[in-house]
Amino acid sequence: MQKFLLLSLSFLFTTALYAQSVEENKTNEPEPTRLESYTKLQKVIAAVELLYVDDIKLDKIVDNAITGLLHELDAHSSMLNKESYKEMKVETKGEFGGLGIVIGQREGALTIISPIDDTPAFKAGVKSGDIIIKINDESSINMSLSDAIGIMRGKAGTPISITVVRKSESKPIKIDIIRDIIKIQSVYAKTINEEILYLRVSSFMDMKVASELKKNILKYKKTTKAIILDLRNNPGGQLGQAIDTVDLFVDKGVIVSQKGKDKRENEEFKATSSTTVTDVPMVVLVNGGSASASEIVSGGLQDLKRAVIVGEDTFGKGSVQRIIPINDDGSEAIKLTIAKYYLPSGRTIQAKGIVPDIKVYPGKVLAEEESEFKLKESNMRKHLEGELEKVTDKKIKTDKKKKEAKKVNKKIITNEMIMLDNQLKNGIDILKSLIIMNK
Repeated sequence: MQKFLLLSLSFLFTTALYAQSVEENKTNEPEPTRLESYTKLQKVIAAVELLYVDDIKLDKIVDNAITGLLHELDAHSSMLNKESYKEMKVETKGEFGGLGIVIGQREGALTIISPIDDTPAFKAGVKSGDIIIKINDESSINMSLSDAIGIMRGKAGTPISITVVRKSESKPIKIDIIRDIIKIQSVYAKTINEEILYLRVSSFMDMKVASELKKNILKYKKTTKAIILDLRNNPGGQLGQAIDTVDLFVDKGVIVSQKGKDKRENEEFKATSSTTVTDVPMVVLVNGGSASASEIVSGGLQDLKRAVIVGEDTFGKGSVQRIIPINDDGSEAIKLTIAKYYLPSGRTIQAKGIVPDIKVYPGKVLAEEESEFKLKESNMRKHLEGELEKVTDKKIKTDKKKKEAKKVNKKIITNEMIMLDNQLKNGIDILKSLIIMNK
């Protein structure tokens, strides 16, 4: 028994020494040649085609291999088959069919980056940060982005349900949505107290964002003393539109740069004084649904000391993807991450996002409530009745003017709207201070 024990210990010791020796010599082992690596892949494909229990065509095996490879690289690289590539081209023109959400992958989970304003998903109550666990009755665990998008896209008027996990809820939420044609109106302009111009950019997906912003800035330029640029729940889009947007507000400096493995992909984008249209004080509103191009805009304006950033930490999508056709007729492609974005200060957006200058959480503005136990001058027995009548009459006239203004001009943000939006209210207060300082 003792001999057997000694032999066993000796064997274990020898095995441990051998394992240590292998580990130490790993660096000295030659790496497989390119030919050996390609041969390995070829053997696996041949084995699947020949021996797999179900019949799978070779082109499907290759597509699956490509999809799996890109899925393992990062959350934004993916295979675009004929349908998804065609749909992606339609998206950039500003009109497409579906739910109106932008999704990505975080740690393997399908995550909603942001619902797009006034779309079926937005109206159904989908929120930034929701994690999709089911699409209809199908589990989305280990589902690729392209497959998920393929299932969610469909004819306008047809129903679909998604089950999501939300941070603030203890149970999964099932959300029923009716698909519709998604028309992206990227830019909205409204005025606040006639001196603050509110610009809402819901997406940078189409090619008209910067030109629409410029048109509205020039339209209200005479009365505008400050600007609020609202990029909350803006999932991003075209890099060129983000650069052109920043260029409207700054006249010099690097807006953004990109760096990749291939030095030919390294590029630096600078502001030009000829395109600057305004220099009034600015606030940019952001939150967890602000991603990609909207992070380039907010981060660039922050680094160049051009705007105060207000709200919550942004999503953190700071990588560059290129669409590379992979067949002769150009009907299929891959979306491949080729570089990362860097802001003027040299910091990266990827996985870090933009941290606001002033953190403000969403919700209603805390307001003082009326109380029956509150005493004012008007409650006193010998108050100045005549003066009170003047004030009351003046208030009635002012309220009447506000109601008339609402009917005449829907592009005015009222005090009631502001009180429902804590982040907007803080942005306005900051700008009022900056206007006073400018005077």
